[in-house]
Amino acid sequence: MKSAMRTDHYTATQNACNLCAPLGAALVFKGIANSVPLLHGSQGCSTYIRRYMISHFKEPLDIACSNFGEETAIFGGGANLKIAIDNIRKQYGPDLIGIATTCLSETIGDDVPMFIKAYQNGCRDEDLPALVHVSTPSYQGTHMQGFHGAVRALVTTLAEPGPVGGCPSVNLFPGMVSPSDLRQLREIVAAFGLEAILVPDYSDTLNGPLWTEYQPIPKGGTPVEALRHTGGAVASIERSVARSGEKETAGTWLEGHCGVPLHRLGLPIGIDATDRFFGSLASISGRPIPEKYAAQRGRLLDALVDGHKHFNGIRAALFGEEDLVAGLAAFCGELGIVPVLCATGGGNGRFAKVVHSVVPKRYHDQMQVMEDVDFVTIEKALEEIDVDLLIGHSKGFAMSRRLQRPLIRVGFPVHDRVDGSRLLHVGYRGAQQLFDRIANTVIEAKQKKNAVGYTYY
Repeated sequence: MKSAMRTDHYTATQNACNLCAPLGAALVFKGIANSVPLLHGSQGCSTYIRRYMISHFKEPLDIACSNFGEETAIFGGGANLKIAIDNIRKQYGPDLIGIATTCLSETIGDDVPMFIKAYQNGCRDEDLPALVHVSTPSYQGTHMQGFHGAVRALVTTLAEPGPVGGCPSVNLFPGMVSPSDLRQLREIVAAFGLEAILVPDYSDTLNGPLWTEYQPIPKGGTPVEALRHTGGAVASIERSVARSGEKETAGTWLEGHCGVPLHRLGLPIGIDATDRFFGSLASISGRPIPEKYAAQRGRLLDALVDGHKHFNGIRAALFGEEDLVAGLAAFCGELGIVPVLCATGGGNGRFAKVVHSVVPKRYHDQMQVMEDVDFVTIEKALEEIDVDLLIGHSKGFAMSRRLQRPLIRVGFPVHDRVDGSRLLHVGYRGAQQLFDRIANTVIEAKQKKNAVGYTYY
C-alpha cells in the first residue's frame, strides 16, 4: 500500500486541482428556494464564480457582492454589506440571503456575524429574509470546504428541533453532485415512502426548462421552511465520508442538538455503495427495496458480466473532489480497473485512508494516493506511471492531451462539453451510464491502436 503527500515546496500553486471556497458556498445557496448568494468581497470574486458555474451548468445566474474597493479594504466592509442586503431585498425580495466571505474580507478581519446582528436589530419590525453566514476564505480551504461549510451554516442557523407532521422526512446531504444526480436521489428516497429534504437542491435552479423571459431567481430549490424542519427528521444521510473526522458537520450537529440519527455514507457510485444507500433507506423506512431498483441492479450486473473483458489490465488515474474520487475508485475496483493514481486538491489528511477502505486490497500495492496537490504535481507523477485513461473534470484536459490519454469527464467543472448538468453517476442507473462511458472509451482507445480498427462480417 502506497500513500503520498506532496513533499515538494512550490512558491505558488500551479493549475490547482480545486476551486475557491466561496464558489462551493454560492452553489449551496443556489440550491435554496428564493435565495440569493452574496459574496462579501470584490466584484472580481463574484465574476470568477459566475463564470465557472455558468460554463458548467449552461444557465444564467445572479451572484451579488458587497463591492469592495480600496477604502473598504482599509476601513472595513460593514457599510457595504448593509447596502448590499438592502439592495438585494429591494430588487429580489428573497426568502434567504446566503453571505459568504472572501479572502479580502477575512484578511481585514470583518466581523460579519456582528454586522448581521446589527442589521437585524435595526429592522425588528420588518419582514426580514433569513441571513445565513459562512466563513469561506480560500486560503483555508477548497470549494468543497466552502460547500460543506455552507450546508452546515444553513442547518445550524435555521433548524428547529421537534416532530414534523405529515410524511416522515429524511435529511439528505448529497454532496456536490449533478442536477440529474439530485433528481435520482430524491426519486429513490420517495420510493421508500419518505420525503427527502435535500440540502442543497439545485436540480431546478441550475437545470430548469427554457425561459421565455429572464428569471432573477429561478424556481426550485429547498424551501427555507423545509430547512427549519431538518431538526424534526427521522434520520439524516450525509454523503461525506472524507469529512468524517471533522469536528462538526450538518449531520453531526443535527444529531447532537436535535437528536436526528446520522447515517454517514459515501457517494452511491457503483454496486456496493448503492447497496449501502438502499440498505439505509430500507432500515429507516421499514420497507423492502422496491422491485424497480432491484431490476436496475440486475441489469447493471448483467452489463458488468457482458463488458468485464474490456477492462483486463486497464489502469486509470482519478482526480477531483475527495468523495467523488473515492466513489470512482471503488467503482473502478468493481470493474477490474486498477486506480493507480487517486489525487485531490483537498488536504484534510484522511483521503488516503478513505480511498484504501473502499478499494479491494489486491490493488493497494499498485496505487498512489495524493492529496493537497495541483495538476503540475499530478502530471509529474503520471509521467512515471503507465495509465490507460484519466477520469476527472475538464481542468485535466490539457494534461490528458499532453499525455495522449483519453479523459472521461466527471465532477465539476465540465466546461468543454454540454452535458455537465445531465451527467448521472449515482444509483444503479448512474453506475450503468458511467460503466457505458468508461467501457466505450476503452474500446475506442483500443480500436485506435489496432491496425484493423473495427470490422464485422
